[in-house]
Amino acid sequence: MAAIHLLSPQLANQIAAGEVVERPASVVKELLENSLDSGANRIELDVEQGGVKLIRLRDNGSGIEKDDLPLALSRHATSKITALEDLEAVGSLGFRGEALASISSVSRLTLTSRTAAQDAAWSVSAQGRDMTTEVVPAAHPEGTTVEMRDLFFNTPARRKFLKTEKTEFRHLEEVVKRLALSRYDVGFGLKHNAKVVHQLRPASTEVAREQRLGQLLGKAFVEQSVAMDVVAEASGLRLWGWMGLPTFSRSLPDQQYFFVNGRVIRDKVVTHAVRQAYQDVLFHGRHPAYVLYLELDPALVDVNVHPTKHEVRFRESRLVHDFIFRTLYRVIADLRPQDQAPAAVDAPASQGAVPASEIGSAMGSQGGDLSSLRQRPMGFEYGAERSAAPSSGAQVGEQIRAYGALHQPAGRPPEPFQAAAQPATLPEQEAGEAPPLGYALAQLHGIYILSQNAEGMVLVDMHAAHERIVYERMKQAFEQDRIRSQPLLVPVNVSVSAREADIAEEMPEEFHRLGFRLERMAEESLVIREVPVALAKANVEQLVRDVLADMLQYGTSDRIEAHLNELLATMACHGAVRANRQLTVPEMNALLRDMEQTERSGQCNHGRPTWTQLSLAQLDKLFLRGQ
Repeated sequence: MAAIHLLSPQLANQIAAGEVVERPASVVKELLENSLDSGANRIELDVEQGGVKLIRLRDNGSGIEKDDLPLALSRHATSKITALEDLEAVGSLGFRGEALASISSVSRLTLTSRTAAQDAAWSVSAQGRDMTTEVVPAAHPEGTTVEMRDLFFNTPARRKFLKTEKTEFRHLEEVVKRLALSRYDVGFGLKHNAKVVHQLRPASTEVAREQRLGQLLGKAFVEQSVAMDVVAEASGLRLWGWMGLPTFSRSLPDQQYFFVNGRVIRDKVVTHAVRQAYQDVLFHGRHPAYVLYLELDPALVDVNVHPTKHEVRFRESRLVHDFIFRTLYRVIADLRPQDQAPAAVDAPASQGAVPASEIGSAMGSQGGDLSSLRQRPMGFEYGAERSAAPSSGAQVGEQIRAYGALHQPAGRPPEPFQAAAQPATLPEQEAGEAPPLGYALAQLHGIYILSQNAEGMVLVDMHAAHERIVYERMKQAFEQDRIRSQPLLVPVNVSVSAREADIAEEMPEEFHRLGFRLERMAEESLVIREVPVALAKANVEQLVRDVLADMLQYGTSDRIEAHLNELLATMACHGAVRANRQLTVPEMNALLRDMEQTERSGQCNHGRPTWTQLSLAQLDKLFLRGQ
């Protein structure tokens, strides 16, 4: 081996550039963070050829003193920290002091700046391996301009790995978008090849912030998101921002922005907490959309764990995880049909969405007061008469049976349309304001409930809606006590695999908590002696097979506990009213009233929407009325 020797400053900078400067977007990130740390409230960015040919950034920040300009291009030079103690509570975005030195080692860099105390501006340049600097006078207003040309001109191997101009600019634009979402008080301008791409004004009001969201993420995100702001005074944590409605899910996680003290990050703790909050309402394989901001004491988070500062480490990660999960979980749970106004005329009607500005904070929202309704639902209690205690398993069974048999009798052809047995306008309806989901008019093809409310027409998928209602009540019953069960008059024998029988024998308590009592009769045979009260008429043999399959997949009792909601969802799906089950108008109204009181009733257990609305304006547009 060769003798050990010190690396030259130029080579050390180029090695550091391999960590800091990956592509033009990396340069823009470092320059924008420096501008924000300087106190700028207006930043203009010009790029050419995706940022490879030119990146010019100008801000109106505090500027850099003449004597500090050469030092700014030196490695490990910064004004943001002075001692080791400063790293324990970093409040700035960039603090390593490597960015400008690394950028100048792989490009031609010019730095021009002027402070408020100086009468003139000064400029310093550096390029490639020479790294020699000379300060010269320049014309410039208060602030700083950084101009970078010919990225990787002296490292051809790195330049070969760059993508097309369009791809590189897309990455660069994403960086600008993230920082524009982190600082609403700063105006941003972006030009590519002399063409204006973004022109964002400072946003000081809620409406202005939502306008910026609409410009960067699209109008649909604003219309189909919920604004929230929650503070945990005991822990000093604050979570605010916008979270997309479950029906506004995406095939890719491309609209997920999470900021910690103004810094955009990617963190496993945060991602898991958000995903867990959405798991009960998200369709399989879909991803939620959100723009969320977590604020906490800088001493409780370490941002110095990655050269690009994309990752952080929380001192109390469990506390942060639980706060994020419980906050988002509660916001989603508190959404009710009455919180979601009909979508705009130009918005997709299938989302049942409402602009975040009209919803406001969803925390603490309660169901509408339905105690004045004189329509008595069959087997249900609503409004002031509803008990505050969760329904027990027996009550769940009674409520399910109130809808009648769970399956359509064999041989009975489905009726394509059941007209309402009552007039469209009832005396009870005239007495007061219509509830959010209105009053049922008819049943369509034994699947959908057609209802009329003050806004227009409502369509409800009765199986999906009932499935969510049964699921939520099962969860409440399980949290209060185990699901109540009843013995079968004739026990059911089930043929299973040896592994499934072993699991049933090893974990009797888990099945007992789910409302089952199973006994092993042979190597590959089980007998079902007790089932949940609510599912006495369901296909219990198939249900046990499904539960055993889930237990076999998850392996241990610890994992079963984590996936308990999925098991309850499977049970609720078997217990929900099926298609082609003909409901009477009172039964349909009972289902609508229950939806208005049930948490997460906008989606079924599988994440599918349970209802949608067409406003009168949308119907008029559909039929060209008034045009």
